[in-house]
Amino acid sequence: MKKAFVILAASLSMSGAFAQSAAPAASATAAAASSADVRAAQHQQRVEERITWLHTQLKITPEQEPQWKTFADVMRSNGETMSSLFKQRAESESSRNALDDMKQYAQIAQAHADDMQKLVSAFEPLYTSLSPEQKKLADQAFRHGNEHGPSGNPGHPKHKGRARPSAGAAASDTDAASTPAAQ
Repeated sequence: MKKAFVILAASLSMSGAFAQSAAPAASATAAAASSADVRAAQHQQRVEERITWLHTQLKITPEQEPQWKTFADVMRSNGETMSSLFKQRAESESSRNALDDMKQYAQIAQAHADDMQKLVSAFEPLYTSLSPEQKKLADQAFRHGNEHGPSGNPGHPKHKGRARPSAGAAASDTDAASTPAAQ
């Protein structure tokens, strides 16, 4: 999510320099809405990829499927929440002032925190049901900052062929799709 915020902040800071008349702004708003729809669909696809990847990584058994389904449904719901908030943000870009921008950022950050709490509540029963081997796999899959964590796992479909950013990089990938909150 930090990467998304960094990219969004960079584009927002540059967008003022290219402000034009009201007619182009209206067409830009329509283009932003269309682009936001595409990004929302891509985000949901990444959420589904993450769910599939985690299911495989954790070696979920048929007995664990009920707990898994609850966890995956929370991931989907969290992804929808984030997609909706980022879509609203993109659609309001041309009319948003600095105060609105800060309020939206706070709303997104709060939603992310709330969604993570929901995810923890859904994950706890699943984690408890895991075998010791599965728990080790889960610990690796969810650990941030190493080659097995969500932000750098080369086996994760989102990261194939991409270099992992350094641990201190400001653009570290913790968005909804790379964290279990998927988002």
